[in-house]
Amino acid sequence: MKKPIIPKEFSHYYNDWHFAPAVKIDKFVFFSGATGTRPDRSISSDPEAQFREAFETVLLYLTEATLSFDDVVEMTTYHVSLRKYFDTFTKVKDEYVKDPYPAWSAIGVSELITEGALVEIRVIAYRS
Repeated sequence: MKKPIIPKEFSHYYNDWHFAPAVKIDKFVFFSGATGTRPDRSISSDPEAQFREAFETVLLYLTEATLSFDDVVEMTTYHVSLRKYFDTFTKVKDEYVKDPYPAWSAIGVSELITEGALVEIRVIAYRS
């Protein structure tokens, strides 16, 4: 049976856009993509700050599911201007994602749903 996980700060996603930030099925938790969009729907124009806020949103989702980045088994990131900001993104990612690393795919895209968003991070976690 699937169970949605909805942090209070982002309940508007569930109510307005009709999707769950995360869904638990057995020992797996599947997370929707997270951008650096703040709960008030604003977004930083600074790439490093935006990447950090995206990871903080993923961390909030994981915490709501009583998980951490240590439980992430797969990560997919979608990037506007992938090569331009890749080194900055990797620097921030390494603050959150530690060895043993999850599987990871980084994909370049032309745009994301939030205007000005440079990255969307999607993870799958396993509760051991």
